[in-house]
Amino acid sequence: MQELQAELTGKGVVWLVVNSSNPKSPSYRSPEKAQKEWTAQKMKATAWLDDSSGAIGRAYGMKTTPHMFVIAKDGTLAYQGAIDDRPSPEGDPRTARNYVREASTKLLAGEKVSVTQTKSYGCGVKY
Repeated sequence: MQELQAELTGKGVVWLVVNSSNPKSPSYRSPEKAQKEWTAQKMKATAWLDDSSGAIGRAYGMKTTPHMFVIAKDGTLAYQGAIDDRPSPEGDPRTARNYVREASTKLLAGEKVSVTQTKSYGCGVKY
């Protein structure tokens, strides 16, 4: 994920990490804990947003973590769903079909996104 973050932010894409976990959930991260995790995992995203109220997550219908959203410059939702076509943690993720990369690359080239929605996979969001 960090490689993809670096690749896309290097092309001017804004990458937001949204933590929609309720503060009572074990997966909740305080801003201080989030910063430590950001540093430890060498994340290359643009920003980490604390959405402990769940407002952003619910507005976009986030179901899992990760649940990816690609938003075009005009504010329209161009893609939502899984990061790639490999829900299994086995194998090299670089060989998977990466829907986020595809959608972002198409948008950067001024082209229409061909796959606009897939089923996200991962742990459920704990609102």
